[in-house]
This record gives sequence, C-alpha cells and structure tokens, in this order.
Amino acid sequence: MHEQWQPRFHDHLSSSFLDLLRARHPDLLPDPPRLRVEAGPVPAGPVPAAPVGTTILALKYRDGVLMAGDRQATEGYQVAHRRIEKIYKADDHSAIAIAGVAGPSLEMARLFQTELEHYEKVEGEGLSLEGKANKLAQMVRLNLPAALQGFIVIPIFAGYDLRRGEGRIFKYDITGGRYEELDHYATGSGGKDARNALKRLWRRDLSREDAVRAAAEALIDAAEEDVGTGGPDLVKGIFPSLKLISHGGYEEVPEDEVERACKVVLDQRRGEGRPPVGVE
Repeated sequence: MHEQWQPRFHDHLSSSFLDLLRARHPDLLPDPPRLRVEAGPVPAGPVPAAPVGTTILALKYRDGVLMAGDRQATEGYQVAHRRIEKIYKADDHSAIAIAGVAGPSLEMARLFQTELEHYEKVEGEGLSLEGKANKLAQMVRLNLPAALQGFIVIPIFAGYDLRRGEGRIFKYDITGGRYEELDHYATGSGGKDARNALKRLWRRDLSREDAVRAAAEALIDAAEEDVGTGGPDLVKGIFPSLKLISHGGYEEVPEDEVERACKVVLDQRRGEGRPPVGVE
C-alpha cells in the first residue's frame, strides 16, 4: 500500500523558497540593499569593474527551442573570462540564459533552480512553464534596487511547454516585466546584432542542424560588431554554448557539433562551403 504524499514544510504558508528563507534564515538571503552606496568621500583611483556577461539568444526550431550564448565575460575594456557558461538548466524542460553583471546573474540562475525544486517538493508537482516564467519575473523585480545601481541582470527563459506541445521563449526588463517572443530573441551587449541576424536566418520549422547553424551565425555576427561578445576561437578551441529543449528534455549540443557549425559559417563567408540557412 502506497503512503499518501505529504508536503514538506507544511507549517509554511508559501511554496516559495525565498519566502521560506525570509521566515527561517533571512541572513542567507541575497540582499540588494547591501549594495547601496552611502554618501561619503570618493575613493582614490578607479573603481574595479565587475565582470559582465554579454550575448545570449533563443530561437524556436522544429522540435522545441534552442538557447545559445557566447563564452566571454568582460571587465571594462578587458576580457575577464573566456569560457564562462551563460545557459543553465532550470529543470528537465526549461533553461535560463543570463546577461548582465556576472555575479548577480549566476546567483539568480542558481536560486531560480532551487526555487523550482523547492516548489515541486512542497506541492508534489512542478510549476507550469508559464508559472516558471512568472516566478523568474518576480526574482528579476526583486533585483531592481541593485539594477538601479548598475548590477543589472537580464535573463532569457525558454522551455518546452508539455501542455501546448511547443517551445516557448520569454524575455524580461529590469523591472521584472515579462514578455513572450513568438519566434526568437537575443539580448546582451551584442543582442541587437544577433537579433538582426536571426531575422535574416530564422524560418518556421527549422531542423536541428539549421537551428544550430543559425545560432552560431548570429553569435558570430554579434562578435564581429560588438567588442564585448566573444566569437569562436579555433586555436584555443572555444566555441559558443548551445542547448536544446524538446519534448525529450534538456540537451547540450556537443562541442564538436558546434565547432562544425561555426566552421561552416566561417567557410561560407570565405566563399566556400554551404550557402546561408534557408538558401539552397
């Protein structure tokens, strides 16, 4: 005989992990007010720049949605990291991509993962994809005091909606505004260039291969125009990070597949290889 499921933390009224921390361990909460700068003398010398993650994108394809990001983080006019990861699995059918100041962005991505896990443990079932998007909007809104001081976090959330049977993409502004994109989206320092590329390359019912190549080409376009975006480095073996989310779940695109896609794009621009996506 199966035991009846009982919710954990049944004495707590909310399913939110953040609310649980506020009630039991407020000392462990991320605290944007700590970032407030009190009036006082201006310190001598330049203020150290915080590492900033740059270009991320998402696009729908035949089986679901693809998310991608370059691997570079900048610190002012210098490269802070060349292999930073900007796409994180949220759960089996969704992921979050981060752009903005690296520290708060990474913290938000990890806390979002914990929020979804906690909700499922408390309620016995997971949030809908729309519910997850709304939960992330609340977290972005909570970061507003820090964002007004320059610690901006701008994520993209995407996943496969099991109820609708399709991939979905959500974008955000710094106030926590949540907006759904129907086809594709890109943000970050090279977001405008990546969006322009996706407008040219995207079409309905893209195959996996063409979706990977379109994402690679959009990031290469962004890297050519934006100094903050890192392009593929064939010498050091650094390539964009690409993830797929479909009915079968979350999947990382193998690096050798990403490398091949980048080489096809670069060869095509040298007048060799295959034509652009959608042109036969």
